[in-house]
Amino acid sequence: MLKEERFQQIINQLNLNHKVYLDQLSNLLKVSVDTIRRDIKELDLQGKLKAVRGGAIAHSSNPHNFIDRLDYDSEAKKSMAKKAIPLFHNGQTVIFDGGTSTLAIANMLPDDLHLTVATNSFPVVTILKERKNINVLFAGGQLFSEAFVTVGYDTITFFKDLRADLCFLGICSLHAQHGVTAPNYEESKVKKVMTESSLQTVALATPQKLDTAEPYLVCTADKISTIITSNHDDKKLTPFHKLGIEVL
Repeated sequence: MLKEERFQQIINQLNLNHKVYLDQLSNLLKVSVDTIRRDIKELDLQGKLKAVRGGAIAHSSNPHNFIDRLDYDSEAKKSMAKKAIPLFHNGQTVIFDGGTSTLAIANMLPDDLHLTVATNSFPVVTILKERKNINVLFAGGQLFSEAFVTVGYDTITFFKDLRADLCFLGICSLHAQHGVTAPNYEESKVKKVMTESSLQTVALATPQKLDTAEPYLVCTADKISTIITSNHDDKKLTPFHKLGIEVL
């Protein structure tokens, strides 16, 4: 079997199962474990998967560009937003990151809710700027146009000086062992500081984002207080239950 054919078989198995193991692929493709290990390393360098000990896991299938994500899985995001609303209480300081899931929550916040919202998201600010009961703090910095958020030193410093009650984190990839990860380095650093500056972190993750990983670590799974998803019965959530994470 040619190397390109092995690559395609590995990707096919990954699409079916979200994860693959060296020994299983070795048996399936009739080549040595060392050959499979080299194949996975090369596919990782190509950005096709995430190599981990003993095999590989998939990247998230969700689009990364904010505009492409706006209408993607919109009903699931509305469902998650409804579950998030009871977590809000008057007087809280809350961090919203730049995800489309957090934007869905911003759209759904009750008019009589008194909050301070800190965010680096231009779309979130646009939604909340007319809300008289919400004090909006916007993090300056360099524009990351793909996500319509600010990133960089000034953004990180802003969130380091904050002490928030909750952080609502839009998730690109979430894995029980590999934690919350992101495809962009600068954005991952901002998200990391957001979690460190909050008493509790709420991860907003549609089912297809579970058991996937990207190159840059945001935080380990045990730093998450609550996972909000559109299907709380998904078997991929079992490892998070075992970690004591609340799942809504």
